[in-house]
Amino acid sequence: MAMQQHIRNPIEWGWDSLKQTGRAMGSAGHTMEGAWEGHDRTVPAVRRITTDDLRDALRRGFEDFGAYRTDVIFLCLLYPIVGLVLSRLIWGYGMVPLLFPLASGFALIAPFFAVGLYEMSRRREVGRASGWADAFGVARSPALGSIMALGLVLLALFALWLGAAHIIWLLTLGPEPPASLEGFARDVMDTGAGRAMAIAGIAVGFFFALAVLMLSVVSFPLLLDRDVGVGTAIATSIEVVRRNPGPMALWGLIVAAGLVLGSIPLLIGLAIVFPVLGHATWHLYRKVLPR
Repeated sequence: MAMQQHIRNPIEWGWDSLKQTGRAMGSAGHTMEGAWEGHDRTVPAVRRITTDDLRDALRRGFEDFGAYRTDVIFLCLLYPIVGLVLSRLIWGYGMVPLLFPLASGFALIAPFFAVGLYEMSRRREVGRASGWADAFGVARSPALGSIMALGLVLLALFALWLGAAHIIWLLTLGPEPPASLEGFARDVMDTGAGRAMAIAGIAVGFFFALAVLMLSVVSFPLLLDRDVGVGTAIATSIEVVRRNPGPMALWGLIVAAGLVLGSIPLLIGLAIVFPVLGHATWHLYRKVLPR
């Protein structure tokens, strides 16, 4: 006798998706050892681009955002929520001076968290888009181990940035935690030590941001799109920056400005800015490494 068709409810569908993701994550742990090798170690030919290409990438990013509509907003609300929770934890432990390094440091690990957005744009590009669930297609990607390995590299840089920011704070304003956020702001604006902390923090943060830009501007999209290892993906990303220093510098400024603007209203604006920049990054990848 034929089995009856069963339409799964959202809870069943979500549970099945989580189980599939868990199995994929487990298998990825076994493949991370070879993540740096891959099958193709040849750095792809990199195309030179202009500011017009950046504008077109942003336009296409807005189009992808519009195509996924509130599905993307819902998915990316996780980003500001996590930021607010971590900020509250720091506040509770009297680490107010690390609030800004924490918020700005999210830009260092944002390329990893945007992998799902790259996958959504990739699927829409080939006509396979269906909704926000497309983001979970990354969990079934053969490159998951390499993606996780590169994500750990960015996470290490994020931890180093927080450590450097903490040391700068200790060397300038001292170990005593500020009594309030307002008092800390006055110290930064009205004292020489506070201004020195701000200048040193911006300078050190710039080098961390530059390192992440060079390592990851196209690395994650490349891992999704082609059979390469982490080493090849990083080498290609560095080559992209080397061949396009002006456009890549402008792109870095666009990303930084977008994340700052999105962070101002309690990080809520990131629910729009983050997916637009994530989708646009996929199209930037296509500009410099066309099929």
